[in-house]
Amino acid sequence: MNYSHYIKEIGRGAQGARDLSAEDAEQLYAAILDGGVPELELGAILIALRVKGETATELGAFLDAAEARGYRLKAPAGEIRPVVLPSYNGARRGTNLTPLLAMLLRRFGVPVLVHGLLESFGHVSSAQVFRELGVMPAASLQQAQQTFDQEGLVFAPLSVFSPALAEQLALRARLGVRHCAHSLVKMLDPFGGAGLLIAAATHPHYLDTMSEALSARNRTALLLRATEGEPFANPHRRPKLELLRDGDSQTLFEAEGGGSKTSSQLPENADARSTAEWTGKVLDKKSPLPLPLANQLACCLYASGAARDLNEAKARVAAGGV
Repeated sequence: MNYSHYIKEIGRGAQGARDLSAEDAEQLYAAILDGGVPELELGAILIALRVKGETATELGAFLDAAEARGYRLKAPAGEIRPVVLPSYNGARRGTNLTPLLAMLLRRFGVPVLVHGLLESFGHVSSAQVFRELGVMPAASLQQAQQTFDQEGLVFAPLSVFSPALAEQLALRARLGVRHCAHSLVKMLDPFGGAGLLIAAATHPHYLDTMSEALSARNRTALLLRATEGEPFANPHRRPKLELLRDGDSQTLFEAEGGGSKTSSQLPENADARSTAEWTGKVLDKKSPLPLPLANQLACCLYASGAARDLNEAKARVAAGGV
């Protein structure tokens, strides 16, 4: 394969670069994941894409290539979709509430897969909080499936079901910047589209791109602005919560301004142990759940099929005392 051809197309800067077709994008990313692209060309391609910016067509084609080469988990039988929470950033300034959202969903009878990294480079990762809560990461695909089937909640490192994509993320240490794989993993559903993906991004542009790519594949997803890159609603101010389903979008909650009444109840320290202790208090109903997260929880119950409509989902969350 002539990689210089691709670099000429995408490497002419933000103004002069050309976008790849879906076929070319999938072929190129397949070669990257298969380890067929030499290091020099690989670095040039990843930086060129970052400068140019990936289109929804390109990102969707990358996703197709990644899912075709990854391992899948089997979704449970029944009408309730498993919720998929991609967790790749961790929290640096605030509290990482991804594990809390996962454990609340499981309490309401919704099976949950959290996939991500074991470490978050100085941030408090979901894996660290889960460990404090007694939830250990799966060491293999078989263990991930077994834990998911038995417990209904599993944290699986990316390397368990997509080793090649995990290698792509690891290149950040050498490149010094994020690249397309960091957006790609937030769109990854190891259930092959059978899950409810909680798709979150920090920048509005990436939200639009993710929405278009996921809608084109008829994925079911709850789209929201990420909190420090994590897929939970900002506890101080609820973001817009948008449901993607069957190629259509529905706004379940509009973004709000100001601060929530429960935001002051968050722990003073955001380290893994303090976060886990506070999470336990919320689960034991000794500390209130921030309203934006309660809203997101209701959206997940409705979108996963655990509630017939959003009103029933809200009522269930309210009756649960959280």
